[in-house]
Amino acid sequence: MASHHAGARRDRAVRAAVEQGLLSSADPDRQIVALLDTAGIRASAAALVSAFAAVTDAPVLHAFAVKACPLVPVLRLLDACGLGAEVASPGELALARAAGLPPSRTVLDSPAKTPADLRQALALGIAVNADNLQELARLDELVGSAPTSSPLGIRVNPQIGAGSIGALSTATATSKFGVALRDEGARDAVVRAYLDRPWLTRLHTHTGSQGVPLALMAEGVAAAHALAEEINAKAGRQQIDTLDIGGGLPVNFSSDEETPTYAEYAELLAATVPGLLDGRYALVTEFGRSLLAKHGTILARVEYTKTSGARPVAVTHAGVQVATRTVYDPVSWPLRVLAYDSEGRPRTGEETVQDVAGPACFAGDLLATARSLPLLRPADIVAVPDTGAYYFAHPYAYNSLPRPAVHGFTTDAPDAEGAVTFSTVRRAQTLDEIVAEAGGGMPDALLG
Repeated sequence: MASHHAGARRDRAVRAAVEQGLLSSADPDRQIVALLDTAGIRASAAALVSAFAAVTDAPVLHAFAVKACPLVPVLRLLDACGLGAEVASPGELALARAAGLPPSRTVLDSPAKTPADLRQALALGIAVNADNLQELARLDELVGSAPTSSPLGIRVNPQIGAGSIGALSTATATSKFGVALRDEGARDAVVRAYLDRPWLTRLHTHTGSQGVPLALMAEGVAAAHALAEEINAKAGRQQIDTLDIGGGLPVNFSSDEETPTYAEYAELLAATVPGLLDGRYALVTEFGRSLLAKHGTILARVEYTKTSGARPVAVTHAGVQVATRTVYDPVSWPLRVLAYDSEGRPRTGEETVQDVAGPACFAGDLLATARSLPLLRPADIVAVPDTGAYYFAHPYAYNSLPRPAVHGFTTDAPDAEGAVTFSTVRRAQTLDEIVAEAGGGMPDALLG
């Protein structure tokens, strides 16, 4: 039922985007727009919170991975839903602070933290997970020089293997993240690091991501839990009081159904690592894609249609600049494409195998290849759902194509007849802004 309502809200939002001029065939600056379903985002946040509340009475901080959708109004909305923020750069931290996220609900993770990054986090009281033992030595100096309220820990890599997308797998034998526990002497070094530093009270691992099955994610969490138990036993006290189990719940990109669910993952953790949830450890999660992906949709006008090699091709205004991963790796990142007519109504009719292309000047700029859809026509609209994470919030400036506007929407009814209200999350980039980013204010810089 939830997926049915999501589809109905999307259909109404597409129609409303045309009616309210967010997408306009007459306006050259409004040929592409991105939409966020705020009701869907709220529902996902509530599902995450309730899933873990059902399996543990321990405190849980759900820290949204800002990299998944680095937009301040989105972070503000998630904050209102009770979520915190996981940041991995000074820029992401600045976004979280602009959204009003308190330090107590902010976590800093990054494989390349500078001394300045660490100093700022410790001054603010933000939790820090050291990625390696060299970084831990930097923390030694900083902790010794000034008091801090920051909870501190180490990220470990249990080296349990890869999922189906190698580039996203963080727990392989040679991953760049964390201390590799199975390398010779590494586990003993981590244990000794904790015993020598009573102020290390957290342990972090992140083994999930798109393409990683839930069982492998749970195996990684179990390895971290076992290490925490070992350290606490050798310390003779519960030195580690918080386990940061990361995020990485995969997303279904083939339909509106939201699967797997947070409840399924929480129940698997309860069965696989019961000691994790018995109340002795506070928890931190770092989900990102699974909270936002299903609730974002890119809309773009069809500019031209043609035939090449007897196959119809629809040239649209959405391509590599908003769907970079799909264009460069369509096997790992396939996206659905939905067809609407020029007024935003679902297009009907016999389906025809066709390509859906983007506007960039290279042959591979394709959203879909040989896809069966009602035959698209000029001025029609293509909708690309499941793009709320890692798509339109991460623009790629190929051909100096502008960043699209992003609007959140709400409806006053769950069905297709509900009125739609839009709120601007990010306005469209202007040509003047593109020129300014490209050194437009210093045209003579290279003339000597």
